[in-house]
Amino acid sequence: MTGVGEGRRLEPPTFQDILHARAVVRRYLAPTPLVHSPLLSERLGCEIYLKCEQLQPIGAFKVRGGIFLMSKLSPEERARGVVTASTGNHGQSIAYAARLFGVRAIIYAPEGANPLKVAAMRRLGAEVVLSGRDFDEARLACEARAAAEGFRYIHSANEPDLIAGVGTYALEILEDLPDVEVVIVPIGAGSGVCGTGIVMKTVNPAIQVIGVQAAGMPVVYESWRQGRLLELAEGYTFAEGIATRVAFELPLRIIRERVDDIVLVTDEEIARAMVELLETRIVAEGAGAAALAAAHRIRERLADKKVVLVVSGGNVTLDTLGWAFSVSETSTATPR
Repeated sequence: MTGVGEGRRLEPPTFQDILHARAVVRRYLAPTPLVHSPLLSERLGCEIYLKCEQLQPIGAFKVRGGIFLMSKLSPEERARGVVTASTGNHGQSIAYAARLFGVRAIIYAPEGANPLKVAAMRRLGAEVVLSGRDFDEARLACEARAAAEGFRYIHSANEPDLIAGVGTYALEILEDLPDVEVVIVPIGAGSGVCGTGIVMKTVNPAIQVIGVQAAGMPVVYESWRQGRLLELAEGYTFAEGIATRVAFELPLRIIRERVDDIVLVTDEEIARAMVELLETRIVAEGAGAAALAAAHRIRERLADKKVVLVVSGGNVTLDTLGWAFSVSETSTATPR
């Protein structure tokens, strides 16, 4: 694991920015439900609520950020078109928002990207370019294209407007459960946990905000722990929504200021959480189940508290669901 440069300094969005984003996002998206789960509450010894972001039009929370960011682009930026890199959910958010605002969108994704997400991006009208073995290789190719052809490059994390947009789900959590005590959020690039941290710590600093990373790709965890930006030479998790080898400057700065803890969970724990969520009639992808996996790992700390788990997305293939079932039975299978 090596250090990486920080680049230009960006300012985090404020709580007021997130309030403004809510006014924009609500023109296009209805609030998602916050569902109490008696089953999970009984198993975990606390009151569990599920923030159902898998019910968004693209099946993931990131659509909020895409809409708000696209609404803020200048006419000149919209005319140039946008390009971004994604394993799927961020790309879908940009594709969805670009279609709303009449903007050309090009999405770079890894060659092994989730086929459901790739197909969805194309259905939404985006041009999808498959490049590289993982998100970070796709991102480098994307950045080169943006520099060469003059597109507005949309970073998946170092974008204050993206963070402000996704932070609107945290406002909805507080509206539905004002006395929430803990919110657990999956971390990929970090926009979700950052928006959650800004909202919760502004309204009530006592609310615990806990992030979750995959143990096989813990770059944000290690960067947070060591206090510097890091890059993994390699790593693996089947949960592509939280699969990144590089930590980014703006999210890490917000995480260090606004997030109480980061928990690491294994792919097997995530797979078992996916199956457990199916028992509650919720279909979640790996990243979407990570918060439940973390809740099991730290259940003693959650005893008798009101806990919200962010189900960040539900874009999962049948093959991956089948693997998750096999893991919950044997814990020895290999993901496909």
